[in-house]
Amino acid sequence: MTDLLLLLPVLIITSGAILLMLLAAFENVRDEIACFGAMVIFLFGFCMQLFGLGQGDARIFSGVFNEMLVGNSFTAVAGLIITACGFFTCLSSHTYFKQNRFITSEYYALTAFAASGMMLLTMAQELITAFISLEIMSLAIYVLVGMHRRNIKATEAVLKYLMLGAFAGGFFAMGSALMYGGTGSTKFAEIAGFISANGFFASSILVVGAFFILVALLFKIAAFPFHAWVVDVYDGAAMPVTGFMATALKTAVFAVFANFLILDGGLQASWVEYLFYIAVFTMFGGNLIAIGQNSLKRMLAASGIVHSGYLLIALVAFTSRDFTANVIVFYLAAYAVATMGMFAALSYLSGEDEQRITFDDFRGLAKVRPFSAAAISIFLLSMAGIPPTVGFMGKFYIIVNAINAGQVLLAVLAIVSSVISMWYYLRLIITMYFHEARDDFAVAKSPLAQATTFFLVFCVFALSLLPVSV
Repeated sequence: MTDLLLLLPVLIITSGAILLMLLAAFENVRDEIACFGAMVIFLFGFCMQLFGLGQGDARIFSGVFNEMLVGNSFTAVAGLIITACGFFTCLSSHTYFKQNRFITSEYYALTAFAASGMMLLTMAQELITAFISLEIMSLAIYVLVGMHRRNIKATEAVLKYLMLGAFAGGFFAMGSALMYGGTGSTKFAEIAGFISANGFFASSILVVGAFFILVALLFKIAAFPFHAWVVDVYDGAAMPVTGFMATALKTAVFAVFANFLILDGGLQASWVEYLFYIAVFTMFGGNLIAIGQNSLKRMLAASGIVHSGYLLIALVAFTSRDFTANVIVFYLAAYAVATMGMFAALSYLSGEDEQRITFDDFRGLAKVRPFSAAAISIFLLSMAGIPPTVGFMGKFYIIVNAINAGQVLLAVLAIVSSVISMWYYLRLIITMYFHEARDDFAVAKSPLAQATTFFLVFCVFALSLLPVSV
């Protein structure tokens, strides 16, 4: 029964995705019906995932799946974040596609398929399973990015993402093959046993295989030096798709990244120095890119690179004996709430064909739509790490965790990076509040969009009250 409860959310999302795909073949099934159907599926999956929080650590149907999937509190919370992101993406899409009429019903089926791949990825305890989950997620995301087929930016984005994503997938497959050649297994537990018995550097094939897998994962989280694609891809994708990629996808990949690194203390220790520099360059490189952007989508994409750097600090700070999964998932939840809120607000305010997308387009928003401006400001302050938002608590836990692990320099650099990031976050707040409006910000009426935005505002403050042990 425990195994079934842990696997049930994935079954619900996957079955829902198949059902939505079949319904899309019927002409009388309108896009709005598919949207509400997808929301029900994600909400049901979220509720079922809540039951998995207290089920402990279990190998899900180990006899059937040969210990390929695991369920624990870490995977359960990651699943909650992914299903919640899917739900709010559908809510944002409902408003966005009222003003941008290029949607088809398959969009919601692809969103659910991507989420199912992400949830499987968080539970994977075997390299081939992780690869299949990664490809299920990636193939759906490729199509979602290029959904607007008549838009040149969307076409350019999907071409870049597909080509580079194919290379990343190839690296992961090759790395899995090499690790199998070096250890004789693709299971995380057996690989960890081999490393414990023989040492990480006992096999050069093992070292190269681990390197290839880390390259693939660093690409997926847009970490330095594999971050160049993210700004153009996020800019070309539709607003709700960008929000979904920035939150749910990052959660899934960081979950498997953490599961991979905690295989053995020797594996993690051998990569700590490299991850240290990757985290530093990711934070400061993302800040430099974000400062120079005039488009909000491109700025948010670059800021996502910076947040990947903060999460890499958490990966540097833990050991296999003291795995601070709670710090990682709390930061992922904090980032997801603020980012989903931003994209929900922008999906509503950007208007037809995303006509409002630059900083200047939001001049004087506070004088015309004060509640929307206040909500956006709260999301930005959370991203910047200003108390009493959940973003501040997320950064606080990561910095304290780094100090406890002896990474004081990394903690100091994270604080410096956070201070630098205030430049481009506060820039939008200043634009909204200290300039005269040049636009009436007329958009299609959508009480659902406004309710979504302000519920996420509530979450920004409510989640900050959750206690987290460091």
